[in-house]
Amino acid sequence: MDEETKITLRLPTELHRWLTAQAKSARRSLNSEIVYRLEGERDAAVADTDSP
Repeated sequence: MDEETKITLRLPTELHRWLTAQAKSARRSLNSEIVYRLEGERDAAVADTDSP
């Protein structure tokens, strides 16, 4: 990441718990887990757009 923007994010409690467990399982911070998942979704969306 070249630049970063700090945001405040409100999550439903259950989603927060699930993401925290996923992050722990992957040995990532919660922030890194959220970024990882968002980047994956972005890359998939771009790939879908690029496909004929």
